[in-house]
Order: sequence, then C-alpha cells, then structure tokens
Amino acid sequence: MIDVDGSTGEGGGQILRMAVALSALTGKECRVSNIRAGRPKPGLAAQHIAGIRGVAHLCNADLSGDQIGSAEIVFKPGKIRSGDLRLDVGTAGSITLVMQACLLPVIGSGHESRLTINGGTNVKWSPPVDYLERLLLPMLERMGVRMSIDILRRGFYPQGGGSVTVQVTAPERLAPLDLDVRGELITVEGVCFSQNLPDHICKRMSHTAKKLMLDKDLKISYDLREGPSTGTGICLFARYEKTILGADCLGEKGLSSEKVGEQASRGLTLEMEGAGTLDVHAADQLLPYMALAEGPSRFRIREASQHLRSVAALLPEFIDIEVRIRKRNEDFEVIVEPSYT
Repeated sequence: MIDVDGSTGEGGGQILRMAVALSALTGKECRVSNIRAGRPKPGLAAQHIAGIRGVAHLCNADLSGDQIGSAEIVFKPGKIRSGDLRLDVGTAGSITLVMQACLLPVIGSGHESRLTINGGTNVKWSPPVDYLERLLLPMLERMGVRMSIDILRRGFYPQGGGSVTVQVTAPERLAPLDLDVRGELITVEGVCFSQNLPDHICKRMSHTAKKLMLDKDLKISYDLREGPSTGTGICLFARYEKTILGADCLGEKGLSSEKVGEQASRGLTLEMEGAGTLDVHAADQLLPYMALAEGPSRFRIREASQHLRSVAALLPEFIDIEVRIRKRNEDFEVIVEPSYT
C-alpha cells in the first residue's frame, strides 16, 4: 500500500484527488493521511467526498474514511469500468475539481464514459468550467482524447445548482506533448458569462478587457442565462499553433465589473508576455496525462507553482516516470520522461 501524506507540498485537496485517481488508474492501494491538515477547516469537505466516491464508483473500490472532517482515507481499487456516472457535489462544491479526479482514470483506462456532475461550475479556488471546455479539453485532444462538454446549467456560490456533462472517448495510448515553443498566435478570445444579472454587467467587463488588450484584437462572446444561482465572470484565452494560454476572474460582491475585466486581461497579458508554453494553472492539471503518454513530454512555464511541484513529486509513487523541473533564465522547463524511454 502506498502511503501519501496529504499535508505535504500544497497540502490541499489536490493531493487527495490525484492520489485516489492514480490509485484507480494503476490498481495500487493507497492511504492518504493528514488530509488538508494546513487548511482552516482540515479534513474532508463535501466536494472532496464526492470526488473520491466518484472515483471509487468508477473502479468498484473499497473506500473507508470518507466522512466530513475525516483526516485519513484508505482506497483499495478494483477494475475500472466504463459507462455513465452521475455525481452530486452538493450546493456549490466545485464540479471541475471533482471532474479532475474522475477524468484521469477514465482517460487512462482507454474506456468510453459519460460523466454528469452537479454542483458549482464557477466558484472560487477552482478552475472555471469554461477553462476546462476551452483549454484543457483541446489540449487533451492533441494527445488523442476525444471529448465534448455540455454546460447544462451554471452554478455559483452559495446555491450551486449547476450541471455539466462530459463525454469521453479515450485512445489506447496517449500521445506526448512537445511544447518547447508556442508557435504563431492565432487568436485572443474569451467568454463573459452571467446568470440572473443585467446584460450591462458583461458588457462592462468585456469593454474593460478589450480596452486593456487593444493590441491583441480580443474577441469576447457572451453566455447570459437564468438559473438557480446568481453570478458572473470572464475567461480569456490566447490560442497559438501548438498551445493555449488562459486566465480568468470571477465576479464577487464588492468587485466592480470593470475590475473583473481588468484582472482577467492583466492575467492573460502576464502569461502572454512570459516565456511559458503552458500557463501556471494548466501545468499541474496536464502533468498527470503527460505521465501516461507514450514518450517524453516537455513544456515551459513562467513560474513553477507549489501545485505543480506536489503533483510532480506524487506521480513517481504510482507510475514509473521521472519529472524534472529546471529553472532557466526567463522560465522553468519541465520534462516528463517514462523510465522505459
């Protein structure tokens, strides 16, 4: 059994999700202790439980310790199965973080599956569902994965009520990603979304973002809806020949529409002016898939986050690979190399 200390590295829910996902993928039993020990409310929260239970359902695992506040779980996986999986995170728990845990074993197994998850689509401290749809999915498609996403309803804090369906057809083998260069810039685009709010809010966000990126010819579409919860935000993307960079900002009380647009545009500008071929947030999310690829992958990032370093340290516990993170003059180079190459 592999013992994972959940307090090491970034010490949050990511270590737990990745450990359980890798356990399901490899068939290796694991114990995760000191779960979220450094957080204000340590132990398991509802969205963590939804995620690990979802993975347990995927592989008929024997799971113990999955209660609110629990500091330790034991996960004994069975065989990964395909088909439909439906999960309810509850209130505004992050759909994308739960999906993070479930997608890796589904894709690694080579099966075809359909995941429907209810909860929060756009909530703080987690990737927006739009980032998953417009950046992570296209990058995974370059590795050979066929995926589609349908945002049925948006869900914001605190009511939630969002729902997302992802259809996955995994290849027998994942292709590596060689992202030493970005290639030519193709387009800079984005989406501004709101629910139960006046149209002028998105217009003000978009106007500010475009004004700050006049030289980039930024194009923004709107997704205006009515639903069970209220919220707004903006996601921006720079599409290059070989990769995509992204940045976002979520609306919140006390933050003007103009400030939301400004923060997103400044975030994307920071990534574009840096030397990275992946943005800081995409790096740790794509790293596990590179570990499964048939051959070495590499990319560059402007900053090696604690999330990235935590995943890089965890992967060799389950998979026979080497992850090297090397500081260069203007960026960090990351090389993911299977031991058999």
